[in-house]
This record gives sequence, structure tokens and C-alpha cells, in this order.
Amino acid sequence: MVNSLFGWWNAGDARAKRALVAASAGWMLDAFDVMLYALVIPSIIAEFGLTKGQAGLLGSVTLLAAASGGIAFGFISDRFGRTRALMGSVLIYSVATALCGLSQNLAQLMLFRTILGIGMGGEWASGAALVSESWPDAHRGKALGFMQSAWAIGYGLAALVTAIVLPAFGWRAVFFVGVLPALLTIWVRRSVEEPELWKEARKAAAAAPRESRPSLALAFRGSLGRVTIAVTFMNACTLFGWWGLNTWIPSYLSLPTTAGGIGLTARVMSGLVIAMQVGMWLGYVTFGFVSDAVGRKRTYITYLLLASLLLPLYGITRSPWVLLLLGPLVAFFGTGYYSGFGALTAELYPTSIRGAAQGFTYNLGRIASAAAPFTVGSMAASRGFSSAFAVTGGAFLLAAIAWRWIPETRGRRLT
Repeated sequence: MVNSLFGWWNAGDARAKRALVAASAGWMLDAFDVMLYALVIPSIIAEFGLTKGQAGLLGSVTLLAAASGGIAFGFISDRFGRTRALMGSVLIYSVATALCGLSQNLAQLMLFRTILGIGMGGEWASGAALVSESWPDAHRGKALGFMQSAWAIGYGLAALVTAIVLPAFGWRAVFFVGVLPALLTIWVRRSVEEPELWKEARKAAAAAPRESRPSLALAFRGSLGRVTIAVTFMNACTLFGWWGLNTWIPSYLSLPTTAGGIGLTARVMSGLVIAMQVGMWLGYVTFGFVSDAVGRKRTYITYLLLASLLLPLYGITRSPWVLLLLGPLVAFFGTGYYSGFGALTAELYPTSIRGAAQGFTYNLGRIASAAAPFTVGSMAASRGFSSAFAVTGGAFLLAAIAWRWIPETRGRRLT
């Protein structure tokens, strides 16, 4: 049983394993830093006197910045290397998270969250390309599934730190802890090499005439152009649903009943969030195995359709015990599909534009999803969390429909 679950690990060489560890650690710490905000929203609302709409706007600003950072770092990783881009993104989001703890007003917090978003977006683009190009075709989905699963671990760690630090030291101290991920860059610089595929692509690009060098325009030529549009739209819908739900779950659990929440304590809220991360981690990992076995398309559609049903159900549930059981299922299907996006886009686009194409399709979708925290927050204030979470379920349904125009890519050899 153990060999069937982890035997694929031996298919990668030492460089591939280090690449996976580096990208996974970067993504885990990215989640840790980014999700700290969602966990302390009630405290920030109380200190700065914000409305739910203003608090949601901060989340939207972060996602817009992440979109620009992801697109920019996609080009940077194609030009200067996957590992350099990874290190740069980690440094940016780590320092910016600590600066959030120094904010004295909404404008300052918005500025620091913007900087954080740039680093956050850049980490996925560089990390996904690094893992995709380092692992064998037959196990790419599994490797990316484990990389993506690190987000759940980071989110869980953020909830744990919040449960310990927030009651004792306040929300500012929670953000100060977020500078620690910067230490990862020291190990990455010493231990992680660039993929051979990237090195070969850079040599070929340098030798080619300037006018014939590959560009992102390749992603919009012929039938691939239609696929690029469909993939971007699909990802925009999933990102809208995910951020709309996860930005506000901690508030839904901890805000008083008079404000539309359930009124749980910070520790109980953190416990429910940590339980969700168990389901999220399993969803990520399971998606990688299933999609390698039966295909990206079938697995994606199944996850998205079940998420579209479960998310609205979560918004009408008030019992903490029922939420404890339902939460992991919501996270399993409402998040696990992200494991497939890196493999899908890696298999659609050539190495010469892979970073840029992955950054573009993922982060242009994030621009559209940036409306989610504000939209859900505003709707929660006017119509309640049940209606707000139902909108996120609708976004997952649209994402499933978009797969009509996206081909199956399982098993494709990277070029």
C-alpha cells in the first residue's frame, strides 16, 4: 500500500526531488503568509472600524497584485530561471507580510497587501514550471499534487499560529511571524538547480534570430488560442469560488450572530479551519493520483461539480459539529482540482513559453477572481453568508462547463 502511494517518488532523480521540495515549501509558506489575513479579519475590522466591503476590498487588491506578479514572474522565470524567480517571490511576500503588522490605517495595509500579492502570484508560476520540467511525464500529476497540497499545510499552520498568537499578542504579532519564510531562499540558492529542459530552451532561444524567438503570442495561435481562452476562463471561475469562500470562512465562523456569523471563539474557528485543511490536503494529493490514472478532464469536472453543490450547503449550516464534518469535504472537492492546473498547462505549452503561459492563464483568471472577496463580503453584509456562498457554488458550475473546450492532456511529453 505504501509503495503504491509513494513508489512514484523513486522515479525522480535527486534534482527533481529537491525541486519538488523547494516548490512545495515555497507554496506552503505562501499560503501561510497570505491566509493570515483571512484569519485576523475580525480583529482588523474592529481596530480600523472597517465594513465587510472594505475588508473584502483588501482581499481583492491582494489578488489583483497577485495577478500582475504571476504574469510578470512567468516571464522572469522563462528569462532568468525558475529558481531565481522562486527566490525573489518568496522574499517579497515574506517581507511584505511582516510590514502588514506595522500598518496604522487602511491605506498602509492596502499598500503592504499589494506588495505581498506580487510575491504570492510569482511563487506559483515559477514553482509549477520548476516541478513540471523536473519530473517524468507519468508522474507529473502526482508531483504537482504534492506541491499543491502544501497550500493546505500552510493554511493549517496559519490557523495554528493565529490560535496561539492572536489571543495573547494581537493581530500585528500574527503578521510579524510571516517574515520567517524568507529563510527558505538560503536553501534554494544552495541546493536547487534549474531544469535541463529550461537550460536547453534558453540555449535555443539565444541562438535563434531575435524576430523568430518564441513569445506568449504562440498561446493564442490557431486552435490553441481557443484552448487558452477556455483554460483562463475556467481558472477565473475556480479562483473566484475559492477566494470568495476562503476569505470569508473564518469570519463566517467567528463573527457574532448579530453580524451574520456563528459566533465561535478564535480557537474553535481555528480548529474548524485546520480540520478543513486535512480535507484540502487529501483533495490535492488524491487529484494528482486520479488524474494520472483516468485523465485530467474527467477528474477536474467531477471535483468541480461536487464543489458547486457542497459550497452553498456550507453557507446554510450553523452547527459547529456538522461544519466539522462538512468542512473537510468542502475543502477536498472545492480545492483539490488546483493540483491539475500546473500539469494541464505544462502539457499544453512548450518549454520556451511555459512559465509565461502558466503565469498568464493562472493570473489573468485571478484578475477576474479579485472581485470575489469584495463581492462575497458585500453580499454577506446585505443578504447573509448563505446567499454569498451560493454565488461561489455557481462559479464552480461555470468552471465545469468550460471543460467542453479544453482537451485531455494526460501523458503528453513536454517539448
